[in-house]
Formats: sequence, structure tokens, C-alpha cells
Amino acid sequence: MDASQPPLPAPDLIPPNVAAWFRLRGWTPHPHQIAMVEAAAHGNSALLIAPTGGGKTLAGFLPSLIDLAERPREGLHTLYISPLKALAVDIQRNLDTPVAEMRLPIRTETRTGDTPEAKRRRQRTHPPQILMTTPESLALMLSYADSDAIFRGLRCVIVDELHALAGTKRGDLLALGLARLARLAPAARRVGLSATVAEPDALLAWLSRTGRAEGGDVRLVLGRAGADAAVEILETAQRLPWAGHMAMHALPEVYERIRRHRTTLVFVNTRAQAEMVFQELWRLNEDALPIALHHGSLAVEQRRKVEAAMARGELRAVVATSSLDLGIDWAAVDLVVQIGAPKGASRLIQRIGRANHRLDEPSRALLVPANRFEVLECRAALDAVRERTLDGERPRPGGIDVLAQHMLGMACAAPFRPDDLYDEVVTAAPYAGLSRDEFDDVLDFVATGGYALGAYERFHRLTLREDGRMAVAGPAVARQYRMNVGTITQEALLRVRLNRGPVLGEVEEYFIQGLTPGDTFLFAGQLLKFLGVREMEAQVAKGGTGDPKIPAYAGGRLPLTTHLADRVRATLSDPAGWDGLPADVQEWLRLQRWRSVLPPRDGLLVETFPRGGKRFLVAYAFEGRNAHQTLGMLLTRRMERFGLGPLGFVATDYVLAVWSLRSPADMAALFDQDMLGDDLEAWMDESSMLRRTFRNVALITGVIDRRHPGQEKTGRQVTFSSDLIYDVLRKHDPGHVLLRATRADAAGGLTDIRRLSDFLARIRGRILHRDLDRISPLAVPAILEIGRERVDGSATDELLAAAADELVAEAMPEPGERQLFPAQPR
Repeated sequence: MDASQPPLPAPDLIPPNVAAWFRLRGWTPHPHQIAMVEAAAHGNSALLIAPTGGGKTLAGFLPSLIDLAERPREGLHTLYISPLKALAVDIQRNLDTPVAEMRLPIRTETRTGDTPEAKRRRQRTHPPQILMTTPESLALMLSYADSDAIFRGLRCVIVDELHALAGTKRGDLLALGLARLARLAPAARRVGLSATVAEPDALLAWLSRTGRAEGGDVRLVLGRAGADAAVEILETAQRLPWAGHMAMHALPEVYERIRRHRTTLVFVNTRAQAEMVFQELWRLNEDALPIALHHGSLAVEQRRKVEAAMARGELRAVVATSSLDLGIDWAAVDLVVQIGAPKGASRLIQRIGRANHRLDEPSRALLVPANRFEVLECRAALDAVRERTLDGERPRPGGIDVLAQHMLGMACAAPFRPDDLYDEVVTAAPYAGLSRDEFDDVLDFVATGGYALGAYERFHRLTLREDGRMAVAGPAVARQYRMNVGTITQEALLRVRLNRGPVLGEVEEYFIQGLTPGDTFLFAGQLLKFLGVREMEAQVAKGGTGDPKIPAYAGGRLPLTTHLADRVRATLSDPAGWDGLPADVQEWLRLQRWRSVLPPRDGLLVETFPRGGKRFLVAYAFEGRNAHQTLGMLLTRRMERFGLGPLGFVATDYVLAVWSLRSPADMAALFDQDMLGDDLEAWMDESSMLRRTFRNVALITGVIDRRHPGQEKTGRQVTFSSDLIYDVLRKHDPGHVLLRATRADAAGGLTDIRRLSDFLARIRGRILHRDLDRISPLAVPAILEIGRERVDGSATDELLAAAADELVAEAMPEPGERQLFPAQPR
């Protein structure tokens, strides 16, 4: 709210009891809140893009509160959809306050995976006026035969944090759900709430009933910008590490900042890092400050306790992953700390926005780089925040595996005509370009399993009735669908139970398989001793001795955005812009310029040098770890064909390093775009990555079930089942829908083919090769990464110290060269 706003321009839009509530609070609605009420009065859908702290959530709900205040009614009126269960719970708590203070006859409830079954059943027969839920719970509700009765009177659908859903498989599932809601409740408006985004048109299209930005049925409402954030990069008293990702060297100074502020949110990029940072902060906590840990693998009860304690103002700090990125409103937070590089400007702005929640006060944030390259990324992110430029990725087509799941869900609700369902599906933005042939292929797969699987009765899930409608094959199929609905396909998890007492949370099955009884690991902020596995639970006790391991989670690393990558290259290539960088970093870059050359902004620097009887090639691509991993695979295949004897490679977000017996002579040929042809096809066919991707696709489509009544498959069982099906399809039906979906996922996800293709096109004719007699300063961090990653993620930054000293000594000028090294940039 903003007390300095002028009087309402259209007071007739706000009923007296609602206006009185604003006055009681000493508030005047923001113009964007009035605009949302006006859009609703005209029956328009609306997309509100506004920074955190501008009353975005209230703006979304205000038209519904007004409508229900003026026209009280029973039945579901407004459906609120959140990407996080925690956010749905938080929003209900916050919404209950104005509902109670305005004395409105409104019930608000949540429905998520944590909602008891009895309450879910009651919500179907006697729903509240306002229901908060998630994309998965909506898909489940739409699969019931009474879904038309539940949603017939729906008047508004609010999608919160839309930018976090659009472009994901969860977003695809939700878009298809909205398309079905448009048929069940044609009078329902759509409301999208989003933080500032680079490409509003993509969100307008996603929200539109036509699936296109130019549909004209969604009004764009922009909130005014708040005060500029006060963001600084921590310059530690310690010498900056050359490599490593934990930033342990800076935590004493981070702790001092926590002591000086009321409430601090400490964001990290992985759950393993969260555990380590929490442990170190707790070790430093001589003042016994209340500090908590929050990440998605902790037990829901533990997360709720932390959230409630924060809401009551009882905590001085919380160490969190992206589990707290979105929307939970804690006005008491007066500092946000980002440990490690943020990987994206929009993500950083989202995290900074968790502080203050007021437009008229600057949010305060501290960036803590873990190594020298991360200093450059933090600087790039800081510049992007100051200039208000954001990351934006092109929309991708919706996943056909998600479409297959949706088709089965719609058949569970009621028999459908394929023509009608196709017309409905293409109104969802991710599927606006879906051809009828592709639709029919997916439908045939859902119905029969396709050519190679058609002989197996279990894959016959739909039947064609005499009236031309597709119906679910039986109640068992519907039951299995409802038990396995959703697109979240994380690795199989095991609950972690303390001495047969409380469940602390969940860790991935493969991590537990790597432990033997007596091993110790860090989890839930505690040192735990592994006792053994009992059913689907890891039994642990407190304490233990030895070097503890740390669970690492698949997909835990965030990708570096193209926007930040370009800014990092720009900083590197322009010595005039190095002012303000730490002295360590400036010296590092000046030495690189003297020893070799700086990476160009629009081209590619490739360095080759000998070391330890091998030849090293280091490419400064700055295209993110996923693209670099794929590039490394393709380059080593090509080098093998060229007779260069490749031995291995390591990829970071910034650099790719390959070592071999011989160095390549023709860099243009090595990095030619044709590697994305036969080389890519051959590698993808041979790699285990396609098998892992296929497993996820098979889970989403329901070909493999994670859960059966009374039991849950282990990860090993799921993988065994998916491998059998994968081998059958590759041999007998290589064009199968599942394999097409797998290749599309692999190209857009782990391999980042589109980004790699853009990179190869950009550097064509612009490759700068330097053949050196020793390692360069810029190559030191990449070479330090070789062999340091362990499956359990337990390597810490301290382990790099001895290796770093040796490599740095090689890169630094020798005594006779010191006078040649410039003290300042030339």
C-alpha cells in the first residue's frame, strides 16, 4: 500500500466495507490494484506484472472479495493456483485477515498433497468460496466425474508466480487444465500475477483463452517500480578462492551481517550447500542466535515450523534454497544474502524482493561470490539489477508426455470426442502449434501403447465407444492415474527417520545406496549416523564420527542464463570496466591479459598448453554447465576421430577444459556446427542420459507407475522397468511417441542443444586460439575442478587449497618475468 497515493479515481468500484477496511489500515489502493478491479468489472482477464512489495496478491484477490461481498454465494468462486504448497498455505493465512476484518461471508481453504483425504472429499461436495491449490491437485480434481459440478460456478482463476510456471512441464499441465476449465466454467476470468519479466507477451499468450498474445482477451496491468534495491558484493578480508562453490571463507563475515540485522534470508543454490552453510553458521553462532534451515527435502512439518517461526518474527536467519524464492511474505526480513553466484538477473531480483516488501523502501541484499569467476557473475548480476534488465528465454512447445497424461486424466473424468479435445488443447499456449497428426499419435499411444507396446494389455488404457468417444478402459486405470498424476519426476526418495521416531525429510535413493552402516552425513541441519534401510526408510541416529557426506540432489544446480553470460563476457573483454572489482580479481585478469589474451565478447577464446604429460584445451564459452557438458561429449568424440587421443573433460558454467594426448591444429573444424548432426545423434543414442530422460517421460505418461495401492516402487525397480521398455522401443519402434518426447526433452534440458547451436553460430569465424607453454591464470579454476566432484557432493572448498597453490605458481610470472608484468591495465 502507499499512503501518498491520490484518492481513488473510481470510488464506485470499491464497495463501502472494502473502502472502510483500506481507511482503517491507513492505506490507499495502488493504481494497479484499482486497474485489476476495473478489469474484473468489465469481465476481462488480466496479467499483473509488478515488483515484490506492491500488494500484488491482494490485487489479484480484490475483485473476488468485492464480488463475494456484494453477491454472497455458496460454491467455488475463486481458484488460486501456486507453484508451491508452502505459498498456498501462506496466502490463505494472509487472505484470512482481510476476510475476517471485512466480515465477509467467505471460506478459504487449501488443497495440496498434504491435505487429509477426508477434507479433500468434503471439498468436492461442499467446496469453499476460495480454494488455494497447486497444478497437480487441479489436474487430480479435473479427473473426477463430478469435476463439472465442482467447477461449473467458478468465476476466477488466479495463477500466482506465473513466470515460475510458464515454460515448465508443470506449467504445461496447468495450461491444459485451464483449457478444460474454460469449457467447464466459460464465465471464469483468468488472472496472472508475476514478478517483472523480460517478455510479457509470452505470459499474455499463456494466460489467453486463445493461446496467443494477440488474442486480446487479457489486459496487461503494470505496477510501478519500487525503490532501487541496495545491493552490494561482499569483499572479504580473506583471499578469494580460485575455485569451489561453497563460499566457506566468507561465512564469518556473513555471520556478522546476520548479527547486525533483524532478520536475514540466506539463499544458496543447492540443498547440499544449504546443509554445509547452515552447519558452518551454527558453528560460528557464539551468540546463540535462532538460525533455521529450509529446503524442499526436509519434512513438511519441519518446513512449516520454520515458516511459522519466521512469520512470528522469532528467527534471526534462515538458510534456504529456491524453496523460499517465491512469494511468502515476511515483512520483517531486512537483509537477503545470496551465497554463490545467482545464475540469473530475474532470479536475483526475485530473491532480493523477499526483503522489506515495501515499494517505498529499498530492499537490501548482499552477494557472496564463492570464487573469482563468480565475482564476475555477481558484478554482471548487480549491473543488470541496477539497469533493470532481465533474463528471458524463448517459449518452448509443450511436452507431449504431459499431453498424454492430460488425455488420460480427461478420459477418467468422462468419455470425450477426439475432435473436441483437440480443439480444447490447442487453446493452451504451449500447444497452440500442435498439429492434428501429432495429437492423434499421442492419443493412439495413450489408448493402445503404440505399435511396439500394443501387444501388452496393461498399455491399453482407453477404449473407443460406438458413439465415437474415447473412454477410460476401467476403474483400475483411473485409480493408477490418480495415484501418479503430476510432472515432478525427481529421483526416487527415501524418508530419513530418526531412531524410528520423527521423519526428518527425504534424500535420494542413490545417495543412501552409497552408504554403509556407521557412515555419517549432514541432513536437516544435523550430523547423522546411518544405521540401515528399513522398507522405504533410512534409519539414522544423531551423532557419529568421521568425515560426513552431504546428499546431493539431481537437478540441484541452477543454469547460468544467456543474459548474465553475455554480461560476464562483456566485463572480461573490457579492462576499463574492472574498476570496483576486488584487487585479487583485477590482478588475476591483468595477469591473464599479459600471459595470454582476454576472452572476446562475441567470439571464443581457446587456449592449449602442456601439463603433466598431457595436452589441455580450455574453451571460454560461458554458455552454462549443461551446454558445456554436451559440448565436451561432442568434442571428445570428434577429437577421437581426429586421432588426438582425448582422455576426459570437465565443464563449469564458464569454461570447458579437455585433456588429451595431442592438441588439435584446426579449431574451426573442431568447433564446426556440423557436430550437432551425426555426432550428436550417435552420442545421444549411446549415452545413458537418454535412458534417464526416457525414465522421466515414461513416468509422466503413466507407462511406468511410481505408486500402486499399498506400495511404492523403488528407484531401482522403476529404472529396470523403463530400461526394458526403452530397449524394446529402440529396436522395434524407433519413431515411437515416447522416444520423440525423450529426444525433445534431452535437446531442451540437460543437453541445452538450442543454446549450444546459437553459440556455435555466434563464434563461427571468431575463434581466437592461443597455444601457450603453460597454464594461463584464467584456466586455473577449470583445471582445479578436475576430479574434485564426488557423487555424494562432499568435496569442500578447503580440499582445493594445495592443488591451487601448485597451479597458481605455474600461472604466475617467474622471478625474471615479474618486471614485465604491468601493475595496471595497459
